[in-house]
Amino acid sequence: MKILFGKFLVGIIIISGCTPPNGNKAFNPGEKEYPVKIQSISKKEVTRTLDFTANLAAFEEVYFAPASPGRIDKIYVDVGDKVAKGQVLIEMDRTQLQQAKIQLQNARSNFSRLDTLYNLESISEQQYEQAKTQYEVSLSNVKFLEDNTTLESPISGIVTERYYESKEMYSGAPNTQVGKAAVLKLMQIDPLKAIVNISERYFPRIKKGMEARLHLDIYPAKNFQGKIYRIHPTVDMNTRTFQAEIIVDNPDKMLRPGMFARVMIELKSEKTIMVPAVSVMQQEGTNKRYIFINNNDTARRVDVKLGKRFNDKVEIISDDIQEGMELVVAGHANLQDGSSLKVIQE
Repeated sequence: MKILFGKFLVGIIIISGCTPPNGNKAFNPGEKEYPVKIQSISKKEVTRTLDFTANLAAFEEVYFAPASPGRIDKIYVDVGDKVAKGQVLIEMDRTQLQQAKIQLQNARSNFSRLDTLYNLESISEQQYEQAKTQYEVSLSNVKFLEDNTTLESPISGIVTERYYESKEMYSGAPNTQVGKAAVLKLMQIDPLKAIVNISERYFPRIKKGMEARLHLDIYPAKNFQGKIYRIHPTVDMNTRTFQAEIIVDNPDKMLRPGMFARVMIELKSEKTIMVPAVSVMQQEGTNKRYIFINNNDTARRVDVKLGKRFNDKVEIISDDIQEGMELVVAGHANLQDGSSLKVIQE
């Protein structure tokens, strides 16, 4: 037993002698020098672009219908027809209008007669006001029915849906996918618009009138020009984005609502830190990105976020990175934080 106990003590002493006093692993990254190449970090001027995807939409969309139910006398257009602003599209039954015109004629005659008597002080002011009110109500009713009997297009565009046929009764009940009542659906497709969601950090830099480029896969050799014409004033608290609407001219009608487009908005040039993409490492099993800085011939790891990529260079974002620092651009694959470096001059 004494012999076994003695061997056990010797083993403990040997193990204790191999372990550093602080309890860490015996490996010291500074024991070996790693040959590396470095490059001074500097800011470069770049033209930043914001890229989005969007579906094209009609510049204006109208669910067209009379203000009150009634029988449809005639629909003059069908799906696919082009329409001009002010063009007559629908004629409703004129029975109510004819009755209203007769009532207006009677009200006008009565008011004219009482107006004469009122000027002769033969009737009271109350009688005069009642006749005047009745005449004005009848006049307004006729105007309302005229506007809703002969229906004119409020926009220039194209008919995309037709929900009724001539001689059918328009009920006024919701009959479209968006829950609106309509006889026809009209779209203005020249121009069109695209709505994009932009990160809130760009809100101060997005201005009305800024140019945008659109590319569609169905027209691979052609780019379409647009510009921002409306910026929504609020930021979505869930996505931290705001919406901007881009207007796109479409004189040749090559574009149609619903088409998929890639949208690029070009911002003003600015200076930012760009480094070779190969110098940025990714921590295994994570999304973390980092670089190594030469700090007095010692490797210093700095976590970074990636911005835009420009060919073989990438933008890095970190409060710990300053101009003039020495970035390790080669020989960094096996480095650890604190590794000793041997800078190789090219």
